[in-house]
This record gives sequence, C-alpha cells and structure tokens, in this order.
Amino acid sequence: MDFTITLLKWFRENGRELPWRETRDPYAIWLSEIILQQTQVKQGWAYWERFMRRWPTVEDLAAATEDEVLREWQGLGYYSRARNLHFAARQIVAMGGFPQTLEGIKSLKGVGDYTAAAIGSIAFGLPAAVVDGNVYRVLARHFGITTPINTTEGKKEFTALAQALLPPQEASAYNQALMDFGAIQCTPQSPRCLVCPLQESCVALRTGQVDTLPVKLKKLKIKSRHLIYIYVRYNGETAIHRRGEGDIWQGLYEPLLTEAVPTGAGLIAKDVRHILTHRVLTADFYLWEPSERPTLPDGYFWIPEADIDNYAIPRLIDILLSRL
Repeated sequence: MDFTITLLKWFRENGRELPWRETRDPYAIWLSEIILQQTQVKQGWAYWERFMRRWPTVEDLAAATEDEVLREWQGLGYYSRARNLHFAARQIVAMGGFPQTLEGIKSLKGVGDYTAAAIGSIAFGLPAAVVDGNVYRVLARHFGITTPINTTEGKKEFTALAQALLPPQEASAYNQALMDFGAIQCTPQSPRCLVCPLQESCVALRTGQVDTLPVKLKKLKIKSRHLIYIYVRYNGETAIHRRGEGDIWQGLYEPLLTEAVPTGAGLIAKDVRHILTHRVLTADFYLWEPSERPTLPDGYFWIPEADIDNYAIPRLIDILLSRL
C-alpha cells in the first residue's frame, strides 16, 4: 500500500481545485463526468458551469427539450453524450432521485463502469475503483505491466489492480488522486519523472519503458468521407434538416446535403477538412440563390437566416457557415 499512501499524500498537496469537487451533489458530479468523458477539463469546465446555471437540478434538465440540450452542448462533439445525458435525467426523475448503488448508477443511459465508479465513489463514498486512460498509464508504468490495455485480459488485470490498491474509506480521494496524477504528473508525453514521488518504485523509469507503456494494440481503421453542402438563400430564408439515427451528428441540423450541385451555385469553400475519431471528413460548400423558391427534398424546411443560431449544428457546419 506504499503506492496508495504516496499517491494520497501527493493528491493532498497537488490535487486540482475543480468546482464539481466542492459538492457532494450527485447531479453536479454526474454532469461533470459525462462532459469530461471525451473532453479536456479546460474545455469542459465552461460547459459544466453553463449547464449548471441553466439547469441547476436534474429535474430542470429533464424538463428541457432535446434540442435545447443539444444546442447548449454545441462545440463539445460526441453528441450521443448529450442525448444520453438528457435521457438519463428523465430516468433519474422517474426513479424519484439519483440512484445510490453502482448497479443503479450503471443503469443510467450513457454510464459505464468508469463513470459509475467515479460518481459512486465521489458522491456516495462507494469503494469502487475508476479505470480510465490516466489510470491505465499510471499503473502500467509504475508496475511495469505490458498487457495491452485495449484487450479483455488487460481490462480485467488493470481493474483488479486498481481495486486492490483502493482504500475503502478513502475511495473518493484515491480515485481523484489517480486521475490527477495521470493528468498532471504521469502525463502521456514528457512525464515529470525527475520530481515524481513514486520514482524509486516505478518499474518503467527503472527499465526505460516510460515511453512504451501502456501498451495499446492498433485496431481502428480511419475512413474518409466527402460531403457536398449547399446553402440555399431565398427571400431571407435558408433550408435545413435534422440528421436522423444511424449516422454521425444524430439530432443535429445541417444545410442541404447533396451529390449534385445545382446550376448557378457558387463555390464558397472546397475540401474543408474535419477530423472525427474514426473518420476524416472533407466538405465542399456552395451558395445557391435561386430566382424562384425551389422544392426541397423530404425532411428539409425553411427558416429565417437569422434564426440558424437557434439550431444545434455540428462543428464542421459552423466552420462552413463562417465562410459565408
């Protein structure tokens, strides 16, 4: 347990001061964990504050529309998180309050093992260890573990180790200490090994494996996709539609997506590149100002141009519209 004792001491002296750590309100903690699932703290902080101001309780969030939540989320990406957040808020209200067991927390849409352990330990003191990228890195380096972290065997090994190191009475501090240690001290690049309190017992430092641990198998194949958008302008209005299920940006709005550019449309931007997790998008963007109101494809509708800011749009569309 020397590892744990040293880690907790480091955390008391170096832990980050974050607003969601100043409360035991499970709603505030849950909201922060969902926002930070695939977002860095410095970006997510402002979104958390904005959500808390607009919807200070889970009942307030549950009463919002999905469009309102997506609009507030705009710019954070991974929009399924926002849809799941809204759905789960309504689950919590239907339950009569925030669940206080790991299984109950895991029953919320969008909440997996890591998020449930984080919420459960911080809000309710449940003795459940978190395992995320920071934890994998700290444990792999310190204990010299070469099992790939993205395999079933690796996930089981790291989860068991993290749980074995957890002090049941200090689960919250331990989990937050591991997260912060990975974010501040044992960083992916240029970790602060020379001033690390665990340097004497760190296997990776002793054996020269700091840059090669943790091990991760390469599995993902990046796909490319080309999109052609037409911004239709007629009599002060433009045409948009809401994206459906089963593709990127579900529930967000976009201009006319087409494979054929209409006669008279002028090119605004070509091959604008936008990178998502598993694919690279390139987009061409045209402005079309027809002399007569065109018939729109199914699902598209007219809105005043000035109202487009009221609709949640993907970051790529935001970039394209800025070129107008």
